[in-house]
Amino acid sequence: MKLLEGKNAIITGGSRGIGKAIAVAFAQEGANVAFTDIRRDEIMEETEKELLALGVKAQGYASDASSFDDSERVVDEIAVEFGKIDILINNAGITRDNLLMRMAESDWDLVIKVNLKSAFNLTKAVQKYMLKQRNGSIVNMSSVVGVSGNAGQSNYSASKAGLIGFTKSIAQELGSRNIRCNAIAPGFIETEMTAKLPEDVRKAWAEQIPLRRGGKPEDVAKACIFFASDLSAYITGQVMNVCGGMNT
Repeated sequence: MKLLEGKNAIITGGSRGIGKAIAVAFAQEGANVAFTDIRRDEIMEETEKELLALGVKAQGYASDASSFDDSERVVDEIAVEFGKIDILINNAGITRDNLLMRMAESDWDLVIKVNLKSAFNLTKAVQKYMLKQRNGSIVNMSSVVGVSGNAGQSNYSASKAGLIGFTKSIAQELGSRNIRCNAIAPGFIETEMTAKLPEDVRKAWAEQIPLRRGGKPEDVAKACIFFASDLSAYITGQVMNVCGGMNT
């Protein structure tokens, strides 16, 4: 039997990058997948087709995770369409990097809204369904910079550190109802975004990593499978670093 057979998952920011890797890995393990992104475009439609080809129920939804009302709307739609919600992956996130002295207030506010408030929005929306069924797993996508900080990323680091505190609090609030909440802190993961970085920057990153290489989106997806499945049935409130040893 596959690890996520018969489970229904919501993945925010699931059209591309790490979110898509999680969606594909979940479908391969038998989960039905509802995924969101800011708009329905060709990329979302291609991801949807790829998931459906794996023999599971899958649907992409246009939704702004940073909007409370929109998050509540899409969760209710998914609950009707899929019947139940077993797993929530709060993956949606953006960067607006700059040194604090040059950072615009709008860039601070936007990163906090998309990266941190979105987790509040989606978790609050799904909890009523998970509480009713007395079961569920929530995974929040933090980052190694949420643990250790990083110059030029005070907004991003703050949002990802906030997710860790949020994770631990929700784990305590919902644990008595058999709802678990954990976080994953990826390090330098090879995505389309990081592929655009200059080669010297990529090499400098690799030198800071004990394994001397970046991770793959699939590495993060495997950690999500662990937290979403019964393999971690007695684990909640924890942060798993998927970083090649950057945080040791």
